[in-house]
Amino acid sequence: MPEGKSLINLGDLSKPATVLIEKVSAAVGSIYEPYHVKRMVRAEVEAEKIKAIARIELSEIEHRAVERFVHQEARKQENIEQITARAVASLPSDAKVENLDEDWVAHFFKQCDTVSDKEMQSLWARLLSGEAARPGTFSKRTVNFTSTIDKKDATLFTAFCQFVWMIGEPTPLIYESTDEIYNKQGITFDALKHLDDIGLISLESISGYAKTGFVKYAHVFYFGRSTAIEFGSDSNNELDIGHALLTSIGKELAPICGSSRNDEFYQYVIRNWFERGLVLSSIGF
Repeated sequence: MPEGKSLINLGDLSKPATVLIEKVSAAVGSIYEPYHVKRMVRAEVEAEKIKAIARIELSEIEHRAVERFVHQEARKQENIEQITARAVASLPSDAKVENLDEDWVAHFFKQCDTVSDKEMQSLWARLLSGEAARPGTFSKRTVNFTSTIDKKDATLFTAFCQFVWMIGEPTPLIYESTDEIYNKQGITFDALKHLDDIGLISLESISGYAKTGFVKYAHVFYFGRSTAIEFGSDSNNELDIGHALLTSIGKELAPICGSSRNDEFYQYVIRNWFERGLVLSSIGF
């Protein structure tokens, strides 16, 4: 992109997107001319150098320190611009951006302004867009956690979340960690243990977990597909959900991690429930 050209064209933006850019700018500084900022910073640095030289000649190491500072700040600025642009692109038209907390935005970019990997930027952008759309969705604790995971962990969690259903809340269905349906997607017992160790899931490898309190009829969802379950009793029914649960951080990140549905897994779950005596019906995909 030519130097001086804005990454974001304000004239093409919807009102929520414009408000988001204003919020980001208020929290971390102008993002309207990201590639102009390097020239501005350099000009300011040169002015300070001239003043300093009037007092004492800059040493060679001081020159290198100034150049390093300029390079680091320009790179951070570019990362902020890229993440913001991606967030703007996915922002829904009904986003409540006016309620977005600028302190949250400042904290957010403090954690991710050094992220230059494009895939990780996409994750951060989805986090920003999700918070802008519905302020209060993501806690600062989740933002802090996201800054600690590497690309490998993020990829593993994305693979894991193809096994997540919406059963009142995001709910993974990990019935047998040795089953091929999981293993061929990289979700082995060791992978589950790792996700447990880093705080994204809680693993109970022996007894497993169950959801209770279902009335006779319930609706659950898998990537938008509705499935009706008919239990045997009118109340106090139980549904075995396997050996893993999402932590509070995992629940916040699951919807934005980039997973997609796995039709084979859907059929796997339906067979599992049918064998447990549940009566099932589903509405088309």
